[in-house]
Formats: sequence, structure tokens, C-alpha cells
Amino acid sequence: MKTCCFTGHRIIKITPELVQRLKDTIIKLIEQGVTDFYNGGAIGFDMLCAETVIALKAEHSDIKLHMLLPCPPEEHAKRWNKVQIAKYNEILQVADSVTVLSEHYTEECMKRRNEWLVELADCCICYCNNPRSGTGQTVRMAREKGIDVINLC
Repeated sequence: MKTCCFTGHRIIKITPELVQRLKDTIIKLIEQGVTDFYNGGAIGFDMLCAETVIALKAEHSDIKLHMLLPCPPEEHAKRWNKVQIAKYNEILQVADSVTVLSEHYTEECMKRRNEWLVELADCCICYCNNPRSGTGQTVRMAREKGIDVINLC
């Protein structure tokens, strides 16, 4: 097991307990040999995961953060506030790789991004409390692929 993807809701309550559980989970995966973390770049859980991987790189220099964006950053973050956009841009600047999957936003680009996240992953860390959401769909795809899904919700 070398790769992990993240998927989660955009609106979540970020508590100190969630932050610590996420950090502990990522560290455990690193200890099991996971080196590459794939992130879809959404606000909420994705950003929390990206920031956690970035912080852990100080202690674990061999891990990598790969951003898989559904569309160009300016289109992806079009409806976000200034703080969210600034955080997003900081993450993109320090990520080990940034891949843009579609030249423009389309109705299908988010689903395509989620499919790629699952395709590249050996395991998945999620924050999912709504099985009818895009996150729920991604979790189902991961389970259908037979990879471990760790739900921090």
C-alpha cells in the first residue's frame, strides 16, 4: 500500500478532535508505507487534509501531496471567499504535483476527478455523513474497487 486519496464534504465542523484523528490516521498510513497522498482540492475536508499532509512533510520528508483538480484553479475556486482562495493557492504552490483534469468546468469534471482519485489510491480517508453526495459516490467507488475506506465522520 503506497497511495491514499481523500474525499469529504465541503461543509464540515473542524474540531481539534477531528484534526488530531486525521493526523493520527495519516501517520499510521505513513508507518505502513503510504508515501503518496491524492487530494481533489475542494474546500472543507480536502483542504484540511492537504494542510495536514503539508505539515507532516516536515517530519516525513518522503511523503508527497498530489493535487488532482477537476478544472483550472480560477474556475474551481470561482465561488469561494478570499480566505479560501488564499489557502487554496498556498496549497497549490507547495504541492508536489498539480494536475488539472479538464480545460474548463463541466457538469462531469467533479465526478471525473473523483474517479481519478479512487483509481490512483490503495486506500481512502473520508469524511462522509451523506451517502447521496459526491463524497458518498466516491466512497462507493472506493469500496467497489476493494480499497480500505477510513471514515473520520
